[in-house]
Amino acid sequence: MFAFYRRHTVFAHAVGISSWIIVSLLLAGCGSGTDAPPSVAATGTPGAQADVGERLFVETRFSQFFKTHIPPSGNINDPLPAGDPVVAKVLLPGSTPPGVASPFAGMSMNCRSCHFVDEFVRVPGGGMRTYTDFAVRSPIPSRPDGKLTAPRNSPPLVNASLNRPGGTLFHFDGEFSTLEDLIVGTFTGRNFGWLPGQKAEAIRHIARVMREDDGSGAIAQQFDGLSYSALFTGANPNIPDELRLPPEFRVLIHSASDQDIFDAVVKVVAAYVQQLQFSQSDDAGNLIRSPFDVFLSRNGLPQQPNNGETPLDYSRRLLTLLNAPGFVPQFVTSNPNRQGGQFQFHPGQNFAFGTTELAGLKIFLSEPPPPPVPASGIGNCIACHAAPNFTDFKLHNTGVTQREYDDPAVGAGHATGAFMALLIPGLNPGPGLPARTDNDLPATEQHPGASERFRSIPTAGTTLTDLGVWNVFLNPDMPNPQDKIRAILCDEHLPAACPPDSVLLDEAIARFKTPGLRDLSHSAPYMHNGQFATLTDIINFYIDASDLARAGTLRNGAVQLQGITLATGDVASLVAFLRSLNEDYQ
Repeated sequence: MFAFYRRHTVFAHAVGISSWIIVSLLLAGCGSGTDAPPSVAATGTPGAQADVGERLFVETRFSQFFKTHIPPSGNINDPLPAGDPVVAKVLLPGSTPPGVASPFAGMSMNCRSCHFVDEFVRVPGGGMRTYTDFAVRSPIPSRPDGKLTAPRNSPPLVNASLNRPGGTLFHFDGEFSTLEDLIVGTFTGRNFGWLPGQKAEAIRHIARVMREDDGSGAIAQQFDGLSYSALFTGANPNIPDELRLPPEFRVLIHSASDQDIFDAVVKVVAAYVQQLQFSQSDDAGNLIRSPFDVFLSRNGLPQQPNNGETPLDYSRRLLTLLNAPGFVPQFVTSNPNRQGGQFQFHPGQNFAFGTTELAGLKIFLSEPPPPPVPASGIGNCIACHAAPNFTDFKLHNTGVTQREYDDPAVGAGHATGAFMALLIPGLNPGPGLPARTDNDLPATEQHPGASERFRSIPTAGTTLTDLGVWNVFLNPDMPNPQDKIRAILCDEHLPAACPPDSVLLDEAIARFKTPGLRDLSHSAPYMHNGQFATLTDIINFYIDASDLARAGTLRNGAVQLQGITLATGDVASLVAFLRSLNEDYQ
């Protein structure tokens, strides 16, 4: 069942693997004279932390369900009498409830349960994934709070840890400012079945699993059957070199504290997620495996910004080159990276970049000119999705929350204009207006009973909704991302001074992180709440949202939306271009 887990992701990055092997051989004894190099047992193998991190990424015993359903003998190495129902089945597109069997049936929650890769490649309706699930909103273990899904779906993890100007933010609302913070929140949080207030219990349990693991489990057998206590010493003679941790990742599990063990777990899982990136060809970081990338390379077009050039300026330069009078495009009709010339994991899509894709690229790169502005052909997409990563790493309100709150065909369906009129607490509000309290915010260790009413699934007859970054900004229970969020919000006011916090909080309403756009066909449904099943749906949504933004009827709408002027005839070209960003991620 688990044969496909072991390092399939890093195998796709041959440059990285070969460099690790070479380093391992050098460390193993390629020295000269009498000065023998340090042994691998002493130095570890560069990159081994990602291999070990993958095992912990698929570890199914860290969840609250496992803790409470351990067999009477109390042996954490025994199978559960019955697995957690939430991971037994997966509802794939086109499948009917209860769905198809999960690879973790009979077990309990792990990271991979919401971040699939190749588990369903050969299953109808499945396919390759970029470390995300298929759900509109990700299922979570049943607990007394009655929640059966998260308020959002699972964001793809591939390219999630790219370096960002001003620092990294994780999750749709930027709640976590480092990978380590994200992993701590996951392992001790609601997605693993732990309720707010149970963090200490979760850490104790995870440390127990690490101490008592004997390497006999099915997942461990894909990693040479070593116990965690042996694996994390780094010096055990039975550890194969590719799993031998460098000293900074080691811990003596039987003598370490619960917290030290937990910290070591978090550190290696972060190392695993860190290297989940789309394929690059060389040390220059040029991306190579999508039709778009092949088109740039074939035509001698720049594949990334010059030193000191911003992604936005690079995108503008690319459009200038495409529109140059002497430019004659050489189109792409086959995949140079694969025998047969076609995609491996995008059935039904030709590996091509032709006239339709080029038209879509030009629309994507086009910005609004001085008035009069044409009625079509202006995507203004690079305002938030500049190449080559196709994200500005910032926070915007594109109207998704308002649509779900108002539209009867989508979500709660209150009425048109209901979200505009919704009373949202603020800082230092005027007479008769509510002030934001701890109870309005997400539940945390400090406030486990908080209502979470503004990070909830909209429901008819209630004021429940999801305000995104508003839940995190100026939330004292979430101190780590504050500086980064403030910098993003203030940046929009330059060169003027940053406004007071009361204004910034209002400007945070319904904002979410800008996603990257690569390999989108492996991460549907789209947006934080999975509202859109297809790329065509998204483009049509932006046409409507831009109209609302210009009319002043989109609450706190991103100003960039006002620069979009698309017609129905533009949709097919834009979708074709977005599909040209697909690749055979492995």
